[in-house]
Amino acid sequence: MPNIFPYIPQNITVHLGPPDQWAENITVSFPEYVKNVASSEIYPTWEPAAIRANILAIISFALNRVYTEFYPSRGYDFQITSTTAYDQKFIRGRSVFENISQMVDEIFNNYIRRQGYVEPLAAKFCNGTTTTCDGLSQWGSQRLAEQGYNSMEILRNYYGDDIELVVDAPIQDITASYPGTPLRIGAVGDDVLRIQAMLNRISQNYPAIPKISPVTGTFGEATEAAVKEFQRIFGLTADGVVGKGTWYQMVYLYVGVQRLSELVSQGQTFYGFQFQYPGVVREGDAGNEVRILQYMLALLAEFDNSLLPLAVDGVFGPQTAQAVRQYQSLVGLTPDGVAGEATWNSLYSHASQAYFALSRDTVRAQAFREGLAAASTGQGGRFSDTPRLGQFPGSSVSLGQSDHQKGVMV
Repeated sequence: MPNIFPYIPQNITVHLGPPDQWAENITVSFPEYVKNVASSEIYPTWEPAAIRANILAIISFALNRVYTEFYPSRGYDFQITSTTAYDQKFIRGRSVFENISQMVDEIFNNYIRRQGYVEPLAAKFCNGTTTTCDGLSQWGSQRLAEQGYNSMEILRNYYGDDIELVVDAPIQDITASYPGTPLRIGAVGDDVLRIQAMLNRISQNYPAIPKISPVTGTFGEATEAAVKEFQRIFGLTADGVVGKGTWYQMVYLYVGVQRLSELVSQGQTFYGFQFQYPGVVREGDAGNEVRILQYMLALLAEFDNSLLPLAVDGVFGPQTAQAVRQYQSLVGLTPDGVAGEATWNSLYSHASQAYFALSRDTVRAQAFREGLAAASTGQGGRFSDTPRLGQFPGSSVSLGQSDHQKGVMV
């Protein structure tokens, strides 16, 4: 599975030709790359709204290539190519336009995505005159800007009303998703969770791969069996060990079946399959469902002092029951301390909003509690009226962490 949290790479390596032909690779800063592509693709005399919309499309497409490890998962040592037949037009050594350069400096760490999805949008575009496509028309964007459309209105016109803008995404060096050492029976942690999530999704298309249930983040016999079958299907050594080759074959297949690198993506959600309602969870229960419940409660406690801070230990004891009752009272549900479907779905809805709000946008974070009750009644929360979202820092997170800088991906 690609890295959970998208980020802006400090540098990006561009292959100066088609991916399957020899050409030089050059590494440039990400803003420099965007400035070059924008200066090669659009005109500096266009309306600012059109220029901004096109830059955001350029950024988002490039970030999608980075996020999905589109080329590294195929064995290449670069992130993107310079040819429009595959990616975006990059001309080595070209000059850039001053107004485009200034705008890129302002927004290079912003990007667009589908609401509720993690991955940056694979924002396909074409010039709209000699070539047309399902994505943005560059000349069409200029015509819309001349009619008074702003940049987000232009983007929604081409990509749909369900896109949103992420602002101030973290900046860091590109990191490979492969953890660096092979994973085998006995391994535990987030990397094992990623393996299990990838295999379970791939198995929908390749049903010979056995499902892994429950997903616990522990590499046991069920995970080994699924890995071996995956390896057999795709011509890898069926040793049940996830080395670099197996890992990136999984990434390649996962991105493919989810269509994460396409404009019409099935989407990778923040919480994914594990946050679906598992059935009633109550005092005395233990396991992954309890751990997820505790995480959502702990996350919401970050926003409201009346909610009990809670350890995420996977055991539904008296403290967890008390935290559930407090939450139920806050949102107008029967305070019975039992996480039934109404309570679970309400928690999921609010935890999703809290997850989005934990960002540099502290005003939105403070507004979370004010929108809590309204969202629980289906009237919408304080975050339903704007597509402008902040993004988490790019540092590593693990199960049970909870502070004002990090979230938890279970």
